[in-house]
Amino acid sequence: MNPPKHFISAAAIVLNDQNEILLIRGPQRGWEMPGGHVEVGESLAQAAIRETKEEAGVDIEIIRFCGIFQNVKESICNTLFLAKYIGGTPITTTESLESGFFPIDKALTMVTYMNFWERIEVCLKPIEEPVYVEF
Repeated sequence: MNPPKHFISAAAIVLNDQNEILLIRGPQRGWEMPGGHVEVGESLAQAAIRETKEEAGVDIEIIRFCGIFQNVKESICNTLFLAKYIGGTPITTTESLESGFFPIDKALTMVTYMNFWERIEVCLKPIEEPVYVEF
């Protein structure tokens, strides 16, 4: 029997004091929230914080866990957190062509890859319970 092979990622919906959302523009998927692969020995929250710093150059504080989005066919589990901006300036990195804060309504129109806009909307809802979505 082969051991299971799953891809686990962590992403953050980051809001600043003006209630704008942080987006990065990646080379393949366009505008999206920062996030990526969880490394060995790293918590989900730590991964979201690290990936945000690596992809956008900003520091964040996790507010709450929003949920899990599981792509069953591809064995991918994407975890999602709501976070607040605490410092740094959005920059271009080796993992993002652009990054910046945008009004939420504008951000939702910029994000076009898969169901990423839905993930943003779910995380911004004022509910306290995390969601679980299979696709």
